[in-house]
Parts: sequence; structure tokens; C-alpha cells
Amino acid sequence: MIYTCTLNPAVDYVVRVEDFQAGGLNRSESADMYAGGKGINVSRVLKRLGSDTCAIGFAGGFTGEFIKNELDREGVFHRFASIQGVTRINVKLKSNTETEINGPAPAISEEDANRLVQLTSELTERDWLHIGGSVPSSLPADYAGTLIDAARNKGARVVVDTSGAALKGLLPYNPFFIKPNHHELSELFDTEINTKEEAALIAKKLVDGGIENVIVSMGGDGAVFVNKEGAYYAESPKGTVKNTVGSGDSMVAAFMAKIDAGLKPHEAFHWAVAAGSATAFSDDLCTKAEVEDVYSRVSIVKAEQEGK
Repeated sequence: MIYTCTLNPAVDYVVRVEDFQAGGLNRSESADMYAGGKGINVSRVLKRLGSDTCAIGFAGGFTGEFIKNELDREGVFHRFASIQGVTRINVKLKSNTETEINGPAPAISEEDANRLVQLTSELTERDWLHIGGSVPSSLPADYAGTLIDAARNKGARVVVDTSGAALKGLLPYNPFFIKPNHHELSELFDTEINTKEEAALIAKKLVDGGIENVIVSMGGDGAVFVNKEGAYYAESPKGTVKNTVGSGDSMVAAFMAKIDAGLKPHEAFHWAVAAGSATAFSDDLCTKAEVEDVYSRVSIVKAEQEGK
């Protein structure tokens, strides 16, 4: 089972306004609500790809119930720790430009936090733990690390999908897989990455430091995969980009799904790029049929080793 942990989920309220005027009355053309959060997105894609998955984390109030109901509707298992507070709402305003207003995280009590640690300690060597997104400020700074230790003590594979200081703080745990984009990787090493070759060089430092698999997404320029076997470059397939939200989560989901199904990491990378692209070409997260359609249009090449 692939468990995805979203410590700070949200209801994403997407509003579309033709010509937004700040300070005035605006009427929306349409509005939609989605269960949001990296882990939740990953579980939704995993389910669509046919993998066994369970979403965990914290949920409370009417918004927490909405998230559970949405996962039920898609057939995604979940075991959220119920909290007294209300799960946040993130507003995404789409007009001539896109504006985001993220709501505050609810407070998480020590008792709530301990329940989730207990849940991750029940995992086995057949399971995965994916930790994605931000951590509520009411939790200890090393809380994600505590979850990783609990899962790893039972032999579970760990995937970290976050950025900035949070990612840097979790690198010493040597996760099985991480997927920063090239901007996040640049920030991590205080440098500038503009090419696949530069991304591969930096990613190799992470692999040499103990990370088993690294995918660096580079938007329209494709992606890079590095592990101890070498580096692989992917070209982005041609298509009309409609939505970049969830593209990275789709890559993570497909990579885990295919590794769990027995594929080699570089083969799973091929599917990961297809899934990320399929989501970018659709209005919502990718479907299995869309991923399979894009797969044949993804070009993967192995990078030549230095000195050859």
C-alpha cells in the first residue's frame, strides 16, 4: 500500500473572473472546489493508475468532511486523524493573471500528532510513506522526521515531496525518492540551474549523499532522472498546456506506482514524465488512458558518462 501523508490539506476554491477589478464588486463566471494537497493529489492519481493507496494526515470541520467525501467519491481510502480545528481553504483566483490566497493552518494538538505517528508505525516493508507539502506551524519542527523514522523502522520506503528549508531538513533521512523542480534544486544548493546537464550534476550530489532516486522537473524543458545507475534526460512531449497544478504530484505518483509494480527506476521515470505531461494537458489530474496516450510521445535518453 502507498500511504500519502498531507499534514496541511486544504479545500481549493477555484474562482474564474473575466476581468478582475481589485477593490470593486466582481462576479465569477464559474467556481469549483477540490480536495487539495500534495499527498491527496498523489493518492488520486495513484488510484486512477490502479495502485493501492491510502491518504492520511489531519482533517477537521466541514472542510475536512468535504475532503473525505471527495476521496470517497473517487474510491480513495483514507485514515485522517480528526482534529478540533477546521481544515483551511485556499482561494485560487483566475483572471487576466492568477492570484492565490492560502488560508491559515488549523492548530494540531499533541494528542492528534501522536495518533498519526502511531498510524505510520503500523506500516510494513511492503508499504510506502509519501510526505508532501507544508507542515502546520503548531507541529514540532522535526515532526515529519518523526513520521519517517516510525515508518522506516518497519521497513517502509519513504518519499519526500516538499521544498525549501523543509526539504533540506529531511535530506539527512536519505529518502528513497525526491522530486524537486530546477528552481527548488537551485535554491537548495544556492546556485543557478538552467540546463539538464547542470541539473544532473547537482542531482548526482544528492545521490552520492544517500538519496536513492532524484527526478528534477524542468517545466517545458523536460526532466532529469539520476540514481546510482546513471542519469537520464526526458524531452517534454508536445501538447497544449491547460493546467500545471498537480503536474509534479502526477510525476511522483506514476514513479511510485511503476516501481511498486516492479519496473526499473529509469522505466518508471518514463511513465512519470508521461503522467506529469498528461496532467498539464488536461483540466484536472491525469487519467490512466491519458497517461498511456502521452507515454509513446515521451523521449528518454541516457546521458553519457563523463570520461567516455
